[in-house]
Amino acid sequence: MSTSTKIAEASGSFAIGGDLPVVRLGFGAMRITGAGVWGDPADPDEAVRVLRRAVELGVTLIDTADAYGPFVADLLIKKALHPYPDDLVIATKAGFTRQGPGQWTPVGRPEYLRQQVELSLRHLGLDRIDLLQLHRIDPDVPLDDQIGELKSLQDEGKIRHIGLSEVSVEELQAAERIAPIVSVQNLYNLVNRSAERLLDHSEKNGIAFIPYFPLATGTLAKEDGPLAEIARGRGVTPSQLALAWLLRRSPVMLPIPGTSRVAHLEENTAAAGIDLTDEEFEQIAAQGR
Repeated sequence: MSTSTKIAEASGSFAIGGDLPVVRLGFGAMRITGAGVWGDPADPDEAVRVLRRAVELGVTLIDTADAYGPFVADLLIKKALHPYPDDLVIATKAGFTRQGPGQWTPVGRPEYLRQQVELSLRHLGLDRIDLLQLHRIDPDVPLDDQIGELKSLQDEGKIRHIGLSEVSVEELQAAERIAPIVSVQNLYNLVNRSAERLLDHSEKNGIAFIPYFPLATGTLAKEDGPLAEIARGRGVTPSQLALAWLLRRSPVMLPIPGTSRVAHLEENTAAAGIDLTDEEFEQIAAQGR
């Protein structure tokens, strides 16, 4: 495939941890599971096609988690893409147990985290996980024990880099006193910027910021909404504008929009080629406040 078809590359690149380069617009695997992020997807074959098409389009960062399914997303990734391209980074997470659709319970006991990392290695067909993110900090387990176990796995060569998910600046700094932290994954999008302080801190310190639910635009994207109006003027979709805005917002931003359909994937990935003017960026930012 010629380089020109790898449209994700237009989003630029970022080196996670300084030594793990990825194309900034990635793919989140949560939506290739069943309802409530539980069980198999309605169309497993389409999920495989989505994953293969993402790589064809130049995506080099796929974000998954042991809790997606559980393990459904991981097994689909392995089926679709193993043996993996040399430049593909699979980031995963551990620290959530699942009791059913839509149910998530944090568990950060060291023995559980170790078990899940070992299972992720097996299910994904990897010898080492490039980026392992603590899915949630377990309030019932000392942070030293949670991050310390991930550091032990890193020292053993089973994890390359450690990241966190849904944390504050203070929690990030506390974790950094135990082990190097190269990424954070928090809720962030055009209409929910509660993690703004963490984003600014991450940018200042060269830490990758992976926004989940990047396409939550709410009423802004309605047909008569302000985002839709701007999108029509550019000949793009509101979702594409929302992704372009995220990419413009910070050089450490690595959006991971997810979908279970190839057509939607192609639409999302095309956002990589949208260059917003300063005026458009500020106009879109103002609409989301």
